[in-house]
Amino acid sequence: MTKADVLASIRSSRLIPVIRADSAEQAARAAEALLEAGIRTIEITFTVPGAVGCMAALASRHGDAMVVGAGTVLDAQQCEAAIDAGAQFIVSPSLRPEVIATAQRRGTTVLPGALTPTEVLTAWEAGADFVKIFPCDALGGARYIKALRGPFPHIAFVPTGGVSLETAAAFLEAGAAALGVGGNLVSPADCRAGHWHAIRDRALQLRAAVAACPAGK
Repeated sequence: MTKADVLASIRSSRLIPVIRADSAEQAARAAEALLEAGIRTIEITFTVPGAVGCMAALASRHGDAMVVGAGTVLDAQQCEAAIDAGAQFIVSPSLRPEVIATAQRRGTTVLPGALTPTEVLTAWEAGADFVKIFPCDALGGARYIKALRGPFPHIAFVPTGGVSLETAAAFLEAGAAALGVGGNLVSPADCRAGHWHAIRDRALQLRAAVAACPAGK
């Protein structure tokens, strides 16, 4: 899958589930529950034990049917390891120029984290494909995305933090290009209990809610 394909997948689905779990096995099962619900763009965070192996296994098992990304990427070494394992997009919780540069050099989609207007513009000018706004709920949620869109209408925002079935439409209406969704979709408690059907059912509901919103930026 080319970088253009990955960008198109994120823009069309407008959903990036963020999977944090106690084990690689739990993370993989959660990813497959999401795929069953029709969500193919999946982020496995480096906080998952054995995250790199999990990414590699999912990429090998599902091929282009699943777009596997790496989350909580904090440095160039993690970025390289994730890409070598088959990750097709890289997500950071903060602005790390070395991560952006490494992803660019490897031809991989990158979503650095930012919060302030200065960080947002710095990330975009450094070569971000999308800018992750995290933790978005701490600064007003959808209202903050709308405020950022005023001076930065050309930047593709992916708010993360506070995104749920109840708030998804407001974020998209405010101008978000896609949504990063964590525990409100993939509950760590459900992962521990093996309640994959609960994750799948929430994913179906969220996917339907997003599909009902007009396409924005």
